[in-house]
Amino acid sequence: MTRHLTVVDHPLVAHKLTEMRDRGTPTQAFRRLLREIGLLLTYEITRTLPMSTRRVETPLREMDAPVLTGRDPALVSILRAGNGLLDGVLDIIPSARVGFVGLYRDEETLEPVRYYFKVPENLDDRLVIAVDPMLATGNSAAAAVDLLKEAGASDIRFLCLLAAPEGVGRMKDAHPDVPIVTAALDEHLDGNGYIVPGLGDAGDRMFGTK
Repeated sequence: MTRHLTVVDHPLVAHKLTEMRDRGTPTQAFRRLLREIGLLLTYEITRTLPMSTRRVETPLREMDAPVLTGRDPALVSILRAGNGLLDGVLDIIPSARVGFVGLYRDEETLEPVRYYFKVPENLDDRLVIAVDPMLATGNSAAAAVDLLKEAGASDIRFLCLLAAPEGVGRMKDAHPDVPIVTAALDEHLDGNGYIVPGLGDAGDRMFGTK
């Protein structure tokens, strides 16, 4: 992937995202929609996976057919809301290795605070896809990518549901080599660091905690 930001322009993605934005959408439906959009966005973020060929025999003849090559990708969920997107990606890449980065946002400084980090081995030889529904200030995403690079990852992509211009800019400044794939680029952040118009707190809406 070469573009820093890719907004997936697809009718199914747009429709499902609108349902998620609706404040009346219940928790169960919100979780299902997030998983479904995660599945759809995976097609875009994995578009350039390395390929080889394998000799197979169809019912009619033999052929050299395309297959994925190299190590299985590593999916890294930025807790806690990242798990909603993670499920959809795993539906498409069930063989992927999975890791977790625990970061919470200090409500006063808006800076990320690390509380957990566990990732697969051999990140230097895998495509690493970091997932988090909301790219708001970009501080947590940038901090998570910092940790992944320290762990050896060199081919990293970031998958999110919604992005704010501030978060995209922060990521571009901190990690210009990390492409971002999202369902929508919203208008701006409010004074509390929430994406506008957005959909509220993705974690709270997914887990029914508010």
